[in-house]
Amino acid sequence: MTATIPLSAPVRGRPAPAAVLELLKPVTWFAPMWAFSCGLVSASSAGEAGWLTIATGVLLCGPLVCGTSQAVNDWFDRHVDAINEPNRPIPSGRIPGQWGLIIAIVWTCVSLSVAAMLGRFVFAPALFGMACAWAYSAPPLRLKRNGWVGNMAVGMCYEGLPWITGAAVMSGGLPTWQVFTLAGLYSLGAHGIMTLNDFKSIEGDRKMGLDSLPAVMGEEVAALLACVVMAGPQVIVITLLSLWGHPAYAAGVAILLAVQIVLMRRLLAAPCERAPWYNATGTTLYVLGMLVSAFALKAGVGS
Repeated sequence: MTATIPLSAPVRGRPAPAAVLELLKPVTWFAPMWAFSCGLVSASSAGEAGWLTIATGVLLCGPLVCGTSQAVNDWFDRHVDAINEPNRPIPSGRIPGQWGLIIAIVWTCVSLSVAAMLGRFVFAPALFGMACAWAYSAPPLRLKRNGWVGNMAVGMCYEGLPWITGAAVMSGGLPTWQVFTLAGLYSLGAHGIMTLNDFKSIEGDRKMGLDSLPAVMGEEVAALLACVVMAGPQVIVITLLSLWGHPAYAAGVAILLAVQIVLMRRLLAAPCERAPWYNATGTTLYVLGMLVSAFALKAGVGS
């Protein structure tokens, strides 16, 4: 089933720079750039990268890899967006013709080239992230058709891989197993964040046969699941930080989680209306917990 794409601009010609920037969605760059910063902090005792290397890593995780994923997603979602958000650059015609696909391909090549410049321990997660970005949106895999698998892929690319990349940039080598552990746990919790993000497109997902969790499970059940998935990994992080000899940092994450739980109760009373509100409040506390955990690793395990 497809939908007619409304065009407010001719399909010939080149897109304006402002439309290309909108396609790359700068507002989405914050999450991976934040996770990259957590990676830098968590490995800062293991090495000292130069400012140019760090700036290049930030560029890689935000405007390049994340920007590419947005372009890929918008190209392959153009029919869904014609229903949910027809004013986006592609369905509105401000990115005409095949330009959406061209931008996605070119940005992929640029991203991988920059990652290769930063070394193999940065190139490997960048390559995996690019593969996930295309698999998430593009056929035949189109992982986003399944809310369980698709949300896990996005959570990993937004939180875990940038964290690992930041640690690799700072240390100049393979990050520690503790870095991989915390990055993995916060990636798992981000699955819940992605579920809440899907609330904005329930109508279009149902029409286009995309099995996002809110569309399949219903708003109340999906919201409850998202809360549990976000809270569970944080409980494990708190436990690990305590076992690793950092009770103060564990307490900091615990306090942030306790406030999240208070906010979750309000979210669950009206999930459809309050999902955007929670993503602006509870999710902020979630990522602050990431930074607290990163400082714990900086202090050293068992110190």
